[in-house]
Amino acid sequence: MPTDLKRDLGLAETTAIAVGAMVGSGIFILPGIAYVTAGSAAVLAFVIAAILVLPAALSAAEMATAIPEDGGPYLFVERGMGPLMGTIAGVGTWMMLSLKSALALVGGVPYLVYVQPTLAEAITALAIGLALFFTVVNLVSAEGSGKLQFGIVAALLVALAWLVVSGVPDVQADQVAGAFDPATEGILAATAIVFISYAGITKVPAVAEEVKNPGRNLPLAMVGALAIVAVLYATVVYVTIGVLDVTAAVEAGELRSDGEGAIIALVADELLGFAGVVVIVLAAILALASTANAGILAASRFPLAMARDGVFPSSFEQVSERFGTPANAVALTGALLLLLVTFFPIQTVASFGSAFQILVFILLNIALVGFREGAVSEYKPVFKAPLYPWLQLFGIIGGGYVLFQLGLVPALGALGIAALAAGWYFLYARHHVDSEGAARDAVRRGAAERSIERTRAAFENRDGTDVLVALTESTTPEAARDMTRIGLDISRLRGGLIDVVRFDSHPHRVFTAHTDRLEEPTGTLGDWLGFGEEPPSWFPMESAEESAGSRADGSGSRDTDSTTSRGDGGTEALAHPPEEPLRVEEPERGRLQRHVVSTENVVDSVAAYAAHEGIDLVLAERQTADLHRALFGGETAELLREVPCGIALVEDRGFDGDETLEEIAVVTHRGAYDPLKLLIADAIAEETNATISLLQAVPADPPATQRERIEDYHAELMRILTVPARSRIIEADDRIAGLARFATPADLLITATESRGLAGSVLGRPGDELVDRVDCTAVMVQPADEQHAGLVQRYLLSRIFGN
Repeated sequence: MPTDLKRDLGLAETTAIAVGAMVGSGIFILPGIAYVTAGSAAVLAFVIAAILVLPAALSAAEMATAIPEDGGPYLFVERGMGPLMGTIAGVGTWMMLSLKSALALVGGVPYLVYVQPTLAEAITALAIGLALFFTVVNLVSAEGSGKLQFGIVAALLVALAWLVVSGVPDVQADQVAGAFDPATEGILAATAIVFISYAGITKVPAVAEEVKNPGRNLPLAMVGALAIVAVLYATVVYVTIGVLDVTAAVEAGELRSDGEGAIIALVADELLGFAGVVVIVLAAILALASTANAGILAASRFPLAMARDGVFPSSFEQVSERFGTPANAVALTGALLLLLVTFFPIQTVASFGSAFQILVFILLNIALVGFREGAVSEYKPVFKAPLYPWLQLFGIIGGGYVLFQLGLVPALGALGIAALAAGWYFLYARHHVDSEGAARDAVRRGAAERSIERTRAAFENRDGTDVLVALTESTTPEAARDMTRIGLDISRLRGGLIDVVRFDSHPHRVFTAHTDRLEEPTGTLGDWLGFGEEPPSWFPMESAEESAGSRADGSGSRDTDSTTSRGDGGTEALAHPPEEPLRVEEPERGRLQRHVVSTENVVDSVAAYAAHEGIDLVLAERQTADLHRALFGGETAELLREVPCGIALVEDRGFDGDETLEEIAVVTHRGAYDPLKLLIADAIAEETNATISLLQAVPADPPATQRERIEDYHAELMRILTVPARSRIIEADDRIAGLARFATPADLLITATESRGLAGSVLGRPGDELVDRVDCTAVMVQPADEQHAGLVQRYLLSRIFGN
């Protein structure tokens, strides 16, 4: 996607930004609270939190390289899971960043009190005053302390390094015993509390447009920064606990009973004296002030972004003419911040902030699964997170478990905010947002542009398309004729061979080898297709009879003892493999071959045959009874999963006549059109003089920009097609009903297949529902690049994510 921003940030600069986004309030406030919760194992709590953050960091890095746009978690979740979950993520992140600012303000006051004890009676008043101060700063200036960020981070790292180096020799072994014991009571609760320390990692993808080689540098920077900060946190906490007797500090009143207080200043006092205390207190105040100010700045931009998308009222996107800031969004965030610092104690603030952060991280992992499993078309990340989906499952399950370790109140608080956000969506936002699930207009345009490029490349490819017409014992003659005619239409336009193969099922033989047999066909192809010696006008009877049983290059019959697959589902090489078809610049058109394969497993044999012969498209009959008989799909679902190329399921409703077709309806339920659907429709229309109708449904009363974008997209597609076409954008709250109404008059419907998961079986599949509602012949297409998960992965994904 073109951008006006310069890619000036290398790996070092991006890593520095990531480190600066995370280092701040957590290290100065949370060690004491974590110690009270889990003892010396507070050290391990910071490490475990970093490990649990890693899946979300990698997921965010992948999504950022695919969608290099501002918006962070809100954008990714909205794009991957739709506007409802995007609203929850946006509101949750806004709340989380506000809570982090509150934590910095409330936690920073004890450091002021440490150097000026007379302020102890006015902690809450000081926090409120600071909240008002930083709110005003953000109202009148968008810069805040941003220019000082690198300097503050550098000074902070130097101060903490001085503390660590000086403190290592004084660490008391008995005080750090069990620092890395995962069985310590309260370890997970402490992990949940310190989660907010890593909240800044989600800010990093916002600079993806400005990173050099983002596919490499962005994930390396995020993972590297996460490792650096985790080591820094663990080391500082280890020295803090090893040097300072935290229990004695609590008993002496230097720390509150919950561990709140200037704990790092206490350590500096013991190790470095007055000079060290001054340095640490100064670094803490600067870091906490920067965190609070940057938190308000970042948090206030979420109401702004959501207002632009219609989630919040438009008044929150207004920018002050005088100050150039989103005044209403800043004021709203400031009001929330005042509420938090006035009524919530610091441990509650930390727990709530961590709860929201965990929830956002869980949503980021789920959003990536949504992208990978096809919720958004044209998803082309430069970097892909490793160990998918296991890493994401670990992040989701681990995050969910730790979330409830915070206790009932924070967990219910996080879920309560999610429920409030969902309520806001249903009462207000859904009437004002584009419900296709794309948060930004530019992102949608980029997806359409990539789809057009793919479609144009597919139409310009002149390698030819080899088609396998897969007939089984249950295939009706009508469907066989339809599939053969479609294969011929494709071959005449695109070039390539048509293999009409009958897969005869035979029972398993206990004492014989598990092999399939390629047998000599009996009867004519006209007999197979049910028209005998009176072929329809579209069928090249003479050419077909001459090539029946021939090898792909036409030089003779195939070896009848060739083996294409084993009955147990495995594959093995042909004993006498046929020669490869000769590829020429202008592929042979309309050439038919026919064979018989005797097999124990039809699905395995179709897949093995297609793989061995280099088939580009398999045509099979859509078995309606099979689709609705089994919970997870039956033999048809197996075929969709196992065939290694494109596949089209055909349901005959009178398509085999000689009359000229008038209209072919090509439908997309979600996202862009797949090129394979358009290629098939174009080939059939070319041979039958039909007109193509591009049908796409949108919600009633869509935003003007959405309709204009689809109209432009359809116009580009119609320039690529070789036949007359028209665009129909259907406004309807019930998309399937609207599509069915306009598709019913067509002579042929071409749509997409649906995944055979549990959710589809229980709730219905839009593609199947649409085909069942129309009366014309239907073709359901699955492209060659459809993702095929492994058996265990499919099992888990179908149940957890409803695929």
